[in-house]
Amino acid sequence: MGEIGLFPLELVLLPGERVPLHIFEDRYRELVGECLNQGREFGLILENDDGLREVGTRTAIVQLIDTFEDGRMNVLVEGRDRFRLVELTEGRSFMTAEVEPLEDDDDPPSAEEVARAAEIFRRLVAVAEAEDIEEPDEGSPQLSFQIASRVDFGHDLKQELLELRSEAARLRRLSELLEQAVEALVRERDVRQRASGNGKVSAE
Repeated sequence: MGEIGLFPLELVLLPGERVPLHIFEDRYRELVGECLNQGREFGLILENDDGLREVGTRTAIVQLIDTFEDGRMNVLVEGRDRFRLVELTEGRSFMTAEVEPLEDDDDPPSAEEVARAAEIFRRLVAVAEAEDIEEPDEGSPQLSFQIASRVDFGHDLKQELLELRSEAARLRRLSELLEQAVEALVRERDVRQRASGNGKVSAE
């Protein structure tokens, strides 16, 4: 176990995923400043109306993009290993906690599960006409996180994937979500085509 500074946000960061953050509150400027100066990671964890989650992601600052005269910063961060909260601690201006690693069980996916998730993802990219999206590495042991970071599933579904402790289970759940997304996009496209054809949508 170890103590880590926490940055609660209405955001889920997956391992390997990169996002920009705008740092403006004094306490988080202090946290991020220390991490920059000492080369340390902080813990990014989802907090919304449902409260603070128990599982988050160790987060590294990979680039300081901008600094402003009033102390605000724009940084690029990358998700690293997952952690589970053990106990919140006190003594700093920002939230801190004792955490422990959250590791996967020994349950690797089958070749069929890997191929299915990758194939459905490619179908989604084609239906969405988003050819500029980078292809995930099918040989990666964290293929599920690579794919999920390329699709906007919303916070709750990303958190669900983050908390699963099996790559096989994540890929199976991800395939279900991708199938639903493909079906929704196809329906939306069909409605647009019918509406543009005669101004009416068939209820059949």
